[in-house]
Amino acid sequence: MRSVGVDLGSKRIGIAVSDSSGTIASPLVVIARGSNHSQDHKKIQEIINEYEAECVVVGMPLTLAGAIGPAARLALDEIKEMTKSLTVPVHSHDERLTTKTANESMIEANMNAQARRKVVDKIAAAVMLQGWLDHVDRLKS
Repeated sequence: MRSVGVDLGSKRIGIAVSDSSGTIASPLVVIARGSNHSQDHKKIQEIINEYEAECVVVGMPLTLAGAIGPAARLALDEIKEMTKSLTVPVHSHDERLTTKTANESMIEANMNAQARRKVVDKIAAAVMLQGWLDHVDRLKS
């Protein structure tokens, strides 16, 4: 089952996709936020259609303690909107430390700060989506 991973940010949205077997997540694209969520969700729907995805997984920015803070409340509100506007099921998954993990891997690959800023959101989306895919596999076993 192909899935689309979404890392919501205030200025950019990182997008990742899984392979058709739902095993491996790969970074895809970074979308600049539009003037409203409806525009953003339309772009996500276009990706869903293009890749024939069966679900969307949105990163949930919980606090380090695992609580729902202001960022997670905003994400929950947007997930509700996405559930109404997208044609596939929308799930959420813990995204704590995904951006940190993405940045560390790029630093290890000797990417400079400017290059990292251009791709960090889609890599964070892939890290989050991979965590969800791995979690789903554990549930199947």
